Amino acid sequence: MPKRQPAPAEPPAAAPRAVLTRLEVRRLATIEALELDLYGGFSAFTGETGAGKSIIVDALGLLLGGRGGADLVRTGSEDLLVTGFFGEAAASRRVTAQGRSTARLDGEVVSLRELGDWTAQQLTIHWQHSAQTLLSAANQRALLDRQVPGEAASYARVYQEWQAARSRLEELKRSERERARQLDLLEFQARELSEAAPLAGEEEPLQAELNRLANLESIALGAAGALELLSDGEVSALPLLGEAVRALNAGAKYDETSAQLQAELRAALEAVQAVAGELRGLSEDSAPDPEELDRVQGRLSLLSRLRGKYGPTLEDVLAFQARIESELQEVRRDVSDADTLEGEAARLHGLLLEAGVRLTRAREAMAAPLAESLLRVIRELGMPHARLDFALLPLAAPGAHGLEEVQLSFGANPGEQSGPLAEVASGGELSRVMLAISTVLGASTPAVVFDEVDAGIGGSAALAVAAQLARLAGRRQVLAVTHLAQIAARADHHYKVEKSVEAGRTVSRVRPLAGQERLEEIARMLSGNTSEAALGHARELLSGTGAARG
Repeated sequence: MPKRQPAPAEPPAAAPRAVLTRLEVRRLATIEALELDLYGGFSAFTGETGAGKSIIVDALGLLLGGRGGADLVRTGSEDLLVTGFFGEAAASRRVTAQGRSTARLDGEVVSLRELGDWTAQQLTIHWQHSAQTLLSAANQRALLDRQVPGEAASYARVYQEWQAARSRLEELKRSERERARQLDLLEFQARELSEAAPLAGEEEPLQAELNRLANLESIALGAAGALELLSDGEVSALPLLGEAVRALNAGAKYDETSAQLQAELRAALEAVQAVAGELRGLSEDSAPDPEELDRVQGRLSLLSRLRGKYGPTLEDVLAFQARIESELQEVRRDVSDADTLEGEAARLHGLLLEAGVRLTRAREAMAAPLAESLLRVIRELGMPHARLDFALLPLAAPGAHGLEEVQLSFGANPGEQSGPLAEVASGGELSRVMLAISTVLGASTPAVVFDEVDAGIGGSAALAVAAQLARLAGRRQVLAVTHLAQIAARADHHYKVEKSVEAGRTVSRVRPLAGQERLEEIARMLSGNTSEAALGHARELLSGTGAARG
């Protein structure tokens, strides 16, 4: 058996990051306007049934990104606005009567998710029914894994890698037949294009050459006619140009201009002679070369077929060729991967089992100490015979979170067998287990809000709950909506939620209590009245907790 570890220590006091210092609410349900200054330590919110105590929690829930329906907007108003000040930072949310929301952080518009994510770093709310989350196997496992974060994260990382390898391998196996068909097609297409070796822009010159070959007779006739005029006719250009050159012989001896003109005529004569020579070749070439004609026609026909299959342009054909060569490499790589992934998946499976064993041993080492720490608090909360433990139930195959499922087993009464918490615990018992978890494990945020988590308890259990909340307030800002005088008396700050009718409209207000007003409120919570007996009891409760104010 692994060596037992000491019980988990309470989280060290964290330097306040950003407690909730002020809450402003406009036009929310029965609240017309509320400006509430808040402080560190333990704050209690009390009031008669129906006064709207939970509206404060609802307002904070809007800053966490909770549902912001149009039904929350005060009747007759166009919108509601909630602003929370956390130190120097401000978070706000406006909801219109049409149900549209606008979220801001320090005045800058952000998405609702961004607002919720930011506020969740400052504030945690334990709602009336938050204890229901303990019914989830995932949440039960998370409680234990908070004690072994390194081992849990290591297992999760290897599991993801193993799953990725398995998924890839299964995909390759499922598509093996399709991949073989695709490989045949790609190889055929690649071979066809490689043998054709099309070149960008080659069709235009080929078409021009085909046109030339097809019209050689017309070209030859035209060349013969031009040749007749230049040199072969009875009267033709070349002899006349020759005579013009000779006519300037005498003048060229004495006149520079004549000499220059003669030189230009002589150059023209030579140029015309050269043209005549080429025209003679054209005139004699009146029949195309059959092999050359077949070659050009065949090449153009091939390029046309390629465009029909892979086009419509030759540039498209070349782009298709590049694409299938890339796809061919990928398919060939898949074939190779299928061979190597088998070994990789097996290797990762081995690593996963090793990580799973380490996680199991870490869970076993922390399960009993954590359960004992929680159990001490649960027994203080009015369940002296309670039993609680973390059961590790092996899985048939490695799961996403380990080699076993984690289950909270619970028993509240002596002589009764423990069973899964989700099956045997009552609503009140769930609330007290949740409260124990909240105080033993603390909260990761500077501010923690409890919305009537004391429902269903009283007497000595109420005093124990109050003590636990006060203890947590030594490390976090605690705001608690409560109906229990024992809890309100332990608070450092006491606020009363009141409802009245003004000008025919219901209005809820919140105001701080101190001195005589607080004493009377504690008395009302204890006895429903402010008789001398109730006041005396309230005074004893306040002085007994060292919480008397004013």
